[in-house]
Amino acid sequence: MTPTSDERPADERPNIVLFMTDDHAVPAIGAYGSVINRTPAVDELAAGGMRFDNTFCTNAICSPARATLLTGAYSHVNGMTSLQGPDHTFDATQPSFPEMLQAAGYQTAIIGKWHLGHGGDSDPRGFDHWEILPEHGVYHDPTFLTAEGERRYQGYVTDIITDLALGWLDKRDPGRPFALLIQHKAPHRSFEPADRHRNLYAGEEIPAPPTLHDDLRGRASAASEARLAMSDLEAHDLKEPVPEGLSEREEREWRYQRYIKDYLRVVASLDENVGRVLHWLETAGLSEGTAVAYTSDHGFFLGEHGWFDKRFMYDPAMRIPLVMRWPGVVAPGSVNEDLVANVDFAPTLLDLAGVEPPARMQGRSLLPLLRGSTPEDWRTGVYYRYYMHLDGDHHVQASYGIRTRTHKLIHYPGHGSGASGASDERREPEWELFDLAADPEELHNRYDDPEYASVVAELKEQLAGLQQQYGDTPEGVLPPERGRG
Repeated sequence: MTPTSDERPADERPNIVLFMTDDHAVPAIGAYGSVINRTPAVDELAAGGMRFDNTFCTNAICSPARATLLTGAYSHVNGMTSLQGPDHTFDATQPSFPEMLQAAGYQTAIIGKWHLGHGGDSDPRGFDHWEILPEHGVYHDPTFLTAEGERRYQGYVTDIITDLALGWLDKRDPGRPFALLIQHKAPHRSFEPADRHRNLYAGEEIPAPPTLHDDLRGRASAASEARLAMSDLEAHDLKEPVPEGLSEREEREWRYQRYIKDYLRVVASLDENVGRVLHWLETAGLSEGTAVAYTSDHGFFLGEHGWFDKRFMYDPAMRIPLVMRWPGVVAPGSVNEDLVANVDFAPTLLDLAGVEPPARMQGRSLLPLLRGSTPEDWRTGVYYRYYMHLDGDHHVQASYGIRTRTHKLIHYPGHGSGASGASDERREPEWELFDLAADPEELHNRYDDPEYASVVAELKEQLAGLQQQYGDTPEGVLPPERGRG
């Protein structure tokens, strides 16, 4: 689909295109220094704008991250603490940035993954057009849900989402600004590449992370009992039997190669389709007047600590990519190292459009950062909370904590909070402290190290302050002085 005229919005407000992917980890993006793959389209976007190097999600699981994107609020405020289910669906009637943009005159659309329930008050709100996958959707010949009913398409889901997005752009009113959310299923597990990428990386050895063989010694018991190891990958992940005669170490490396190659094959299609949209904007003469952002709902373990999946507060799961291009406002090739959270996305997109974010939104606009200036009172720590205690699939404990530029304090309270999918099993409370400057791989828990006693006390005080600021009071919070939970 190719635009036929040099179209520009009728006012000075930018068009907005937001790419939201699922499980796209920072180490699998060229602009972030990937050594395992190439992403020329996302790299082009970063080269034309700003790359944020310290962006984090506040709850590393799909549905809660998507609810935070829409509402600019933490999980305990937007109500989406865990994966949606029959007893836990998203209330789409609450304030959201698409609805506010729509009220301000924007044409709005969301195409792709929604994963916040369907039917009644869970249907997308604030969109002139929506076409969404049911839950995770499928990679091949997907069905989409619309206001008019179900539609099924033949082909590969990443290509189809892009086709639908470009089709909507072709039909929009060229005299009004638009906000388009392109929310890809990729690269969510289980990884099914497009036919054209099925043999990509065949015969190559993908570099493994240095912590692939981490024995998890010294970490909280939550790490050792989680079911995220390479050995937990199933037959549908590996797609062929494990060769006989391998040692434990060799099998882990073999499993990693099977896993990471399919993941990267799925990312290859994703990047191609980002490129299609960027090309469309350029051909339409809309690149200059459009703010384009690329992010993911959360991170993903790409073999770090021997794991796949997310959920933990460790950086591979908590850290997310964010690159944003807005010609004339954002300096090309710029980099920002301030602490950014996904609660900031909604107020930022509203600010771009000149719309005042409501007080309910708990994030802050990134517009000053995009313009190259950091406010003096910018955050010094990011608050994180994961609710799904010992879920049946991955058995990861509930946790909360604070991540600063130099340290990370994590508390495992040993119990859940009634979140959907959580277990009633209890564990002894535990803490982890990581010195990120000295130990960026998060291998050494310093919580009980006397040399870090003052750091622990300071971080506990900051953590309590953030919980008070955001109105979250999870059971088990300790006072600032040092102690065991």
